[in-house]
Amino acid sequence: MKLIHFVIASAFLGLSQTSLASMKVTVNGMVCSFCAQGIEKSLLKMDETKAVLVDLKNKVVVVEAKEGKTLNEKEIRQEIIDSGYDVTKVETIPQTVAEFRAQMKAKK
Repeated sequence: MKLIHFVIASAFLGLSQTSLASMKVTVNGMVCSFCAQGIEKSLLKMDETKAVLVDLKNKVVVVEAKEGKTLNEKEIRQEIIDSGYDVTKVETIPQTVAEFRAQMKAKK
């Protein structure tokens, strides 16, 4: 019986971690704050997006999902491409936008 509870708890834990995941997108073509604002604005319009961080120096955009929502990689990729930029890589990361920002500051 304890094993069943453990399996169920692990499954719920895995689901909650997935829904809290963010996407880190490597983008070419971003060169100024106007670029960053445009990407941020377009991604924040998406229903599932909670927060966006655009890091021009590292050519990275981090998109965080709202609680209970799942980010759609194809939609995020297409939104950035439609804004005029090239997406070179998309990966799921466990950090929130705030955690990623703090991690970047710590590296400086």
